[in-house]
Amino acid sequence: MTEHNFEHMRRAMIASQLRTTGTNDPAVLAAMGEVARERFVPAQRIAMAYADALVPLKPGRQLNSPMALGRLLTEAAPEEAGNALVIGAATGYAAAVLAKLVSSVVAVEEDAELAAAARAALADTSVTFVEGPLTKGHAAGAPYDLILIDGAVETVPQALIDQLKDEGKLATGIVENGVTRLALGRKAGEGFGIAAFADAAAAILPQFEKPKAFTF
Repeated sequence: MTEHNFEHMRRAMIASQLRTTGTNDPAVLAAMGEVARERFVPAQRIAMAYADALVPLKPGRQLNSPMALGRLLTEAAPEEAGNALVIGAATGYAAAVLAKLVSSVVAVEEDAELAAAARAALADTSVTFVEGPLTKGHAAGAPYDLILIDGAVETVPQALIDQLKDEGKLATGIVENGVTRLALGRKAGEGFGIAAFADAAAAILPQFEKPKAFTF
């Protein structure tokens, strides 16, 4: 495929996948229109770069759909002067988009293979990349105005909530009773609440499962 083909596919993504499903923030649309998504997918999956689907990256990990990221960022409404953290950076696409919207982005990925791909893809961006456990976040860069968990989780670790500023936001996919929904949380003092706002497929991240209840 040529660069022209990808530009056409990117415009089609904006028109048919984002604008039609509630991504209506001009800044988010502009950012997603600028970032070349094809740079963040494996070569063998290049034809899926702009598909309205989860893109397999490796066993157990996927790149989320443009619609899921667009909706999360629209609801989160990142502030230009904000400090953001991306958890589950994978190959770095969400971090690259977010870097167009805020002044500072830290991206965390624990899988060595994905981390190597992300470092290469993000080399010409302002993103600070950290390889480490997703559930631990990056306390050294806290507090954050926004934490984006780029995937779906069953529970949000307290360690991540602690890294939010007061009134900071956390955007993620939440799995409840087997159903994945996009959700936005907010920290207020010592409290944290999260509410779902849309059904959507999202890649489930490892290590974010709820503790299993004890049974005999």
